Amino acid sequence: MSEIQEELKISLKLLKQEWQEDLEQYKKKFLYSSLSDRKDEGICWYPVSLKKTRFGYGERLIVDLERSEPNQAHLFQSGKSVSIFSNHESFNSPKNRINGVINQVKKDVMTVTFQVEELPEWFHKGRMGVDLLFDEASYREMENALHAVAKADNSRLGELKRVLLGEKEAEIKQREFNPLEHLNDKQNEAVEMVINANDVAIIHGPPGTGKTTTLVGAIEKTLEWNPQVLVCAPSNAAVDLLVEKLSERSVATLRMGHPARVDEQILSQTLDARIANHDSYKDLKRLKKSIEEFVKMGKKHKRNFGHEERMQRRRNFEEADRCRDEAKNLEDYIVYDIFKSVQVIACTLVGAASNYLKGMNFPVVFIDEAGQGLEAATWIPIQKASKVVLAGDHFQLPPTIKSFEAAKLGLSVTLFEKAILRQPSSSKMLQEQYRMHKLIMGFSNTYFYKGELLAASNTKLHYLQEDEPVLEFIDTSGSGYTEQVEEESLSTFNLEEARFALSYLEKMLKRFGVSTLKEQERSIGLIAPYRAQVRRFNELLFDTYEFPNLRSYSEFLTIDSIDGFQGRERDIMMISLVRSNAKGEIGFLSDTRRMNVALTRAKRKMILIGDSATLSTHPFYNAFLDYVDENNCYKSVYEYLE
Repeated sequence: MSEIQEELKISLKLLKQEWQEDLEQYKKKFLYSSLSDRKDEGICWYPVSLKKTRFGYGERLIVDLERSEPNQAHLFQSGKSVSIFSNHESFNSPKNRINGVINQVKKDVMTVTFQVEELPEWFHKGRMGVDLLFDEASYREMENALHAVAKADNSRLGELKRVLLGEKEAEIKQREFNPLEHLNDKQNEAVEMVINANDVAIIHGPPGTGKTTTLVGAIEKTLEWNPQVLVCAPSNAAVDLLVEKLSERSVATLRMGHPARVDEQILSQTLDARIANHDSYKDLKRLKKSIEEFVKMGKKHKRNFGHEERMQRRRNFEEADRCRDEAKNLEDYIVYDIFKSVQVIACTLVGAASNYLKGMNFPVVFIDEAGQGLEAATWIPIQKASKVVLAGDHFQLPPTIKSFEAAKLGLSVTLFEKAILRQPSSSKMLQEQYRMHKLIMGFSNTYFYKGELLAASNTKLHYLQEDEPVLEFIDTSGSGYTEQVEEESLSTFNLEEARFALSYLEKMLKRFGVSTLKEQERSIGLIAPYRAQVRRFNELLFDTYEFPNLRSYSEFLTIDSIDGFQGRERDIMMISLVRSNAKGEIGFLSDTRRMNVALTRAKRKMILIGDSATLSTHPFYNAFLDYVDENNCYKSVYEYLE
């Protein structure tokens, strides 16, 4: 067995280990738990009440459900699959359950989309609840992809396997290339490499270097030679961003996937919306209505049921079947017509396994944020490719992995990392960043990017005021701001640090003037590595009236976890590092790639709040504290306390 075959065998084994661990964690939280335990675990809302119903594209029913026990921690978020149940007759009766997908969760209201035209009768009987479901389908698709890649030999997939895993040198052919005017030299070099590559091209895009802009440019150039390409990313948010950017460039794009998982702004580009807006859709609706009517007439019970009545019933069912065939043919035509009219088909990595894409192949498959995708998931769209373009940054967020053991044994190593290491001549790193002031960029540049990043000339003006510090580290050591653990989620928070962070931001707003900052539309990001701390921020800001000025600025303020901020930027970023304990334990703050994301979101000012005594036990934070000292950016919390 060759080395790469052995490698794929290990990848499959580790994927199964992760699958098992994920399932075990789910079972512990769900299958072996009582209703009250599930609520405590944050995987059940009960009871909930029906607030509102409406129809979305594709005749999908959308409902708003409100829980009666507010402010409890939970794991529900957009894109997750859920099961709505009722205690009518029995909690566990499958008859009293209906599955859907979460559109969004705002405070205590959850919006869910169902693929039905009306709610079942039991929905209005008894008390209702919502359970989180385990996503087994994604694992199955990843497993199938790894099996297919392992078996591939003389096919194009077999060749791409050998190239991406380094057994064969990637081929490059020189083609004529006219640079794009809106891109810089390095970005154009990356686009040229995409055009010249026969097998694989890798765009390494550190923060603020315009990776998405470059990738969109590469897609546009590719479409000059090819009628259609497939564009993928690991998350729905990353796919939505690409679709948005492609639309701005007037590239005809079709967004695959469940509408509930798609950003509202691009819903019109989903398959459901395109079908609903197609010229033949009225005919399709008419046929579906006819099917219902013929079936209804066929099922009508008559007291005197003779030969003629039986024949009539048969004719009704035959007519229903004929309409069904006609509707199926018409639907196939509509879908074919939509696919034919677009230049880009966009979906998640797992979404590339959609039945709509079965049997389809693409001259080029583009994969963005490839440093966040599990290797097994990345192979799913590659099965449809003649050429692969990978874009990402392996020094930012890694894939989310539940099994510590599987991650340690290599599951956390992505196909992007393997390809960039094994095919270095097929990789280009973008070097000019347009986001951060040089001082904000400096530490990440040295630590992760060998000092190769350059601050574009526009960043010289990236400050709030000339005399306002661009970077501050506020040390809470000795202040008594101590971390705590949230009972329900076991997530860590630091209440006093959260209160100080909000107080600092409010004083800063007063200093600059709320109305002035609003006129300038200065955005603020407040982030923490732990969800429990994010919850404290929201509680302090929206459930109390301690910070009225900051609350009035909430339209420009985004509060989120570090993970939720990948790919985003704000004028002002404040990072609460949370950890403060006598043992010097920092938990997953030791994941330096996650911290690289946090340290590279700010444009004009970055403030970090943390306990240097706890943090300095790790070499990364020790190096950062040295950087802060060297640049006179160190402050003590006592300088701000009245």
